[in-house]
Amino acid sequence: MMDDSKLRTFLAIDVDESLMDKILDVQKKFTSTKANIKYVPKENLHFTLKFFGDVDRVMISKISELVKETLHDFKPIELYVNGLGTFPNEEHVKVIWIGVSENNDFLNLLNTLDDKFKGLGFKKEKSYKFHLTIGRMKNSKNKKEVKNVVNECKDFEVGTMKISKLSLKKSELTPSGPIYSDLKTFKFNQG
Repeated sequence: MMDDSKLRTFLAIDVDESLMDKILDVQKKFTSTKANIKYVPKENLHFTLKFFGDVDRVMISKISELVKETLHDFKPIELYVNGLGTFPNEEHVKVIWIGVSENNDFLNLLNTLDDKFKGLGFKKEKSYKFHLTIGRMKNSKNKKEVKNVVNECKDFEVGTMKISKLSLKKSELTPSGPIYSDLKTFKFNQG
């Protein structure tokens, strides 16, 4: 059982509402496969920058101060959301995701934050494939059909979104799935 004084937390980017319909359309393409996929509900769709796990209020304050200070040096960043992929790979699909095109400003932000989080005792990311999880396969039922949809949508274009804030979120695990809520939001330098 989790200690009540600790919260399961992560740093995230909320999906721009203007892109939501296209993302939900991609999810719908998989329903025709009749595969056993648990789809991420609309209200839970997000890009995770860093998962912190169970942390206490003191650490939440340290993370918050660090993010606030870091974002002072960054202007809003545009992300091009596109492409579909799977983890760990196409032969053994566990997670279905939508990606983003490489963006040097964004990579610089990720690396800067990761370096600073390491100073708070968090592990540095070895490699990072920035993505938006849209579903998780529960078993290999109709795997071939799922692979076909993945290949059909590999180059799917969702659109561009401007990131002007990050959210530190709390994750409450429930039998019906996780419930995410914002603990704090941090704005980029509007300069």
